[in-house]
Amino acid sequence: MNYFRTGLLLAGMTALFLVVGYMLGGQAGMMIAFGVAVATNLFAYWNSDKMVLAMYRARPVDAASAPEFYGLVQRLAARAGLPMPKVYLIDSDQPNAFATGRNPENAAVAATTGLLRVLSADEVAGVMAHELAHVKNRDTLTMTVTATIAGAIGMLANFALFFGGGRNNNNPLGIVGVLLVAILAPLAAMIVQFAISRTREYAADEGGAAISGNPLSLAAALAKIDRGARAIDNHRAEANPATAHMFIINPLHAHAVDGLFSTHPKTANRIRRLQEIASGMGSAMHEAAGEAFGGGTGGNRRRARSALPESGGTRRGPWS
Repeated sequence: MNYFRTGLLLAGMTALFLVVGYMLGGQAGMMIAFGVAVATNLFAYWNSDKMVLAMYRARPVDAASAPEFYGLVQRLAARAGLPMPKVYLIDSDQPNAFATGRNPENAAVAATTGLLRVLSADEVAGVMAHELAHVKNRDTLTMTVTATIAGAIGMLANFALFFGGGRNNNNPLGIVGVLLVAILAPLAAMIVQFAISRTREYAADEGGAAISGNPLSLAAALAKIDRGARAIDNHRAEANPATAHMFIINPLHAHAVDGLFSTHPKTANRIRRLQEIASGMGSAMHEAAGEAFGGGTGGNRRRARSALPESGGTRRGPWS
């Protein structure tokens, strides 16, 4: 259902883009709009991961520089059936994390130093499993394309404001219609973009719960990250609000509840869904986690937990 809804929303945004181009410049305007969309998407496809990692001054880590954290991601990636992504740390006191990359073979996951300091090992595992679910679902590419189309619609709207759509626009309301399109089209694109983002967050929560085998740890992590994001500034995120949708929790102080203008679902709603998943899966999910990390049955649940770095639910870093 999540994939179907995402597909409908993406189709709607693409249609909006073409309609705006047609209304402002006729068939030629629509073709120009399509060409701009293709060009910007190709650029974003190849470069968005490098740009966002550089924007946050993320530093790569490996098994030598961050053995516990890197090893945790390595085990979770194997559990998810994914290639090992590149692993990064961001020097920020705000607990948060995101994934990026055009496909699973070229993916990267990044966590802040604040996340590793505040969360227990099980909670960190839940968060990184959520990010790996984004990679597995190719959400990073979906959101890159979505953001690019939304930005292109905004660019067309700016052209309309400056040039009035020209004489060949196909808007039946004339210059008034052009102005309405210029104002309302970016707003509509933003609403669709945020709706796609919220849909993919719910799907990644579910996928992350399956990968880590512990939905309640992810739920506890979300509560801690939400409190931390409200209390601690992420200055680079505040300076680049267009990247807020990438994080597991909105890093900006202007949090919004579930609604048209929210990039993320309300944290309380996400926690409730994870609790429902945990209730539905019961002991079966924990036994599956034991098989993946520890092997065997019965007492192996304890060994499954110890397979994560010092995973006792209370230990904090150092991880880096």
